[in-house]
Amino acid sequence: MTSRIPRDSRLRLVRPRPLAAAPRAVNQRRPSRPAPRPPEGTPAPAELARMARTGLAGPVRVARWADAALGPGSDGATADGKATLSESTARRAAADLGLSLAQVRADWDTARLAGLVEVHGDSARPGWRLRAWDRDDSAVLRGWVALFDAWSLAHPEHEEHEPAAVAEVVSAMPQLLSFLQLSAGPVPVEQLLDLLQQRVTELRTERCEVPYEPGTEQPAGAPGPAEPAPAADPPLDPLLDWALKALASVGALTYGAGQATLTPLGSWAVWVKLEQICVAAQSPAGNIEQSAEDMLRGCAQLRPNAARAEYRAWLAARPVGSAVTQLIDAARGEDALLRGLAFEALRVVGAPAEPDVRAVVVEPALRPYALLWLAEHDGVDPEDAHEALTRDEATWLWVDTAAAVADHGEAPMLVRHLEAAVQPTVPQLLDEVRAVGHPRTVQVLVALAAAHPDPALAKAVRRAAFQVHTGG
Repeated sequence: MTSRIPRDSRLRLVRPRPLAAAPRAVNQRRPSRPAPRPPEGTPAPAELARMARTGLAGPVRVARWADAALGPGSDGATADGKATLSESTARRAAADLGLSLAQVRADWDTARLAGLVEVHGDSARPGWRLRAWDRDDSAVLRGWVALFDAWSLAHPEHEEHEPAAVAEVVSAMPQLLSFLQLSAGPVPVEQLLDLLQQRVTELRTERCEVPYEPGTEQPAGAPGPAEPAPAADPPLDPLLDWALKALASVGALTYGAGQATLTPLGSWAVWVKLEQICVAAQSPAGNIEQSAEDMLRGCAQLRPNAARAEYRAWLAARPVGSAVTQLIDAARGEDALLRGLAFEALRVVGAPAEPDVRAVVVEPALRPYALLWLAEHDGVDPEDAHEALTRDEATWLWVDTAAAVADHGEAPMLVRHLEAAVQPTVPQLLDEVRAVGHPRTVQVLVALAAAHPDPALAKAVRRAAFQVHTGG
């Protein structure tokens, strides 16, 4: 019987649709809420970025000095495996920049906390934020928020403070900062101390820490205390003083004359954190507490907009660095659908994911996805991003996507996937698919042969699958 479709039929070159847009994904969730606006009186992002640049001018200067003076071909900047400046390097920086040794060390530590310098093993290198510092306001604000998050490290506590008490104060500070943000003005330290004491008491109650006090009646039969009563809890006054000074050192608030006031940057950052909590609490599909792999599986049932809302909610609930690591680990698995969805989620992450995405370009299974991500990140139109791939890489991606469709889609989708191939004819596609060496080639070709309505084309595809299977 003669087929109505010639064996060398031309294939239309079209951009493949995202897997998240599969027709079977019909359970569209409620639309995401409109983008929230910061409180009235909050400066514009450009003005906030200008403030952040001013506050971090010293750390930026030291980071750029290290980039120029300690780059490839010169001695490393660190010697202890923790990215701490060595004594000789710190003295050299102080001499070159006209700063004191203490100021150089302080600025270097701040640059690390703000992501201007990134630690990799026993060495440090300029962070992506330093490269984008002068041209990207969002990079500047992300860097300042990273420093804001690390306020307790920017100004370490005194050694005489009990570690447990310090941890309680750090845990209680978000509530105090929220109160300062809502107050929108100076707040007496006495009022903050009262709020801190209440919050610390709540934290201890949540841990069921009910101290036994001598002289109180014990339940019948209960053994007497074998140990002396614990010492009284340390006063919170000095710890609150430390916390307020630490927050002032990063530019989040002003502290003096018995009162504290959030700066515009501090107020904006607290609002950002509150909004992130709200987004996480409004997860469209309830995947916030799931692992990256389980979250991506849940998003496979959503349409693109709903999936992106779910990615944003999942990302808001965890640190960016660990979230990116989890997504890339999920992409390394055997499920091709999760690979594609993981990189869709990384598109939501944006610039902070760039170093990790660049690092996986050397991994064959992730390379095509990473190259497309980087091309779009560099401003290439998504419709043209495929030009960043070689013919073999595009073919490998075609097979990987076909594997995802075969595992999770429907037969007509797999047939339509032929239109996304870069090869102009079916015989040429089969030749290059056989040569590219994808581990799922046989399964993909068998599934395509079973799904295609044209008997002649299906026979050619089955023959190619058999040849790959037998090594012929």
